[in-house]
Amino acid sequence: MNSELITHRDPKSPISEVFKTLRTNLQFMKHKDESISLLVTSTMPGEGKTWVTSNLGIAFAQSDKKVVIIDSDMRKGRLHNVFDTKIFPGLSNYLAEDKKSIKDYLIKTEMENLWIIPAGNVPPNPSELLSTERMLQGLEELKRSFDVILFDSTPCMLVTDAVIISRIVDATMIVSSHKLTKMENLKTVQKNIENVGGKIAGVIINRIPVSLKKYKSKYYYYGERSKTEDVSQENNSSRIHQEEVTYVEENDYEQIAEGEQEDSNQNRQQKSKKKQEQDEIMEQIDQYLDDNK
Repeated sequence: MNSELITHRDPKSPISEVFKTLRTNLQFMKHKDESISLLVTSTMPGEGKTWVTSNLGIAFAQSDKKVVIIDSDMRKGRLHNVFDTKIFPGLSNYLAEDKKSIKDYLIKTEMENLWIIPAGNVPPNPSELLSTERMLQGLEELKRSFDVILFDSTPCMLVTDAVIISRIVDATMIVSSHKLTKMENLKTVQKNIENVGGKIAGVIINRIPVSLKKYKSKYYYYGERSKTEDVSQENNSSRIHQEEVTYVEENDYEQIAEGEQEDSNQNRQQKSKKKQEQDEIMEQIDQYLDDNK
């Protein structure tokens, strides 16, 4: 089993609980019996969008929702690697065909209630294929069979594929990474999506360390801004859910103990400095979200 699929490998871990929280928040975007379509994108490569999409899809499937994840990155898609399936035929093949149904390209995963559609063969014109009526028809067909449709898309700063898809889905989530994502890029992505009529559900930030030595693996989730009608009736302001998450492997406890004993005054000062840097980053994100309520 791929180690990236933490929500399946360890469904009771703190990281899995974060994805369940995100799942719960997103479910308020639609009425109970309606399907929901979501796009997951990032500003640049390497920010964790495929990891987020995969684990969020599993979290939805664990709640008895029928879920399909579509790899719409027909240039460098890697969803097939995460779920250990073939890469083609897939989305590009469906869009280039005129006869087959999009359901013909579904691949059942080992997780209950979860299917994927891989990227398919690399086409010469991915953006043009996504702009066709056939893409919209395929999405409408999937809505009749699935409760949740997730698109794992391309980075927005490199190509327009994700912006094109954002027009036809219910909402878009932007995945960013600590010390990698630039604030100006984040604002540019938001502007590009909203300019074509897309809706931003929220921003997810990962890879923010919460401690230097206490934990081996560190993740930070900075939740979701819900813009749904039902939620806005209760509170017109943006709802921000903030949660700190850690994951410790069993074999690491001895190393952790040794590391804590070696802490010096200099190390503690470094920790304090890094904590201040993290707080400053989160203050910038707070201000960014407040400015765009």
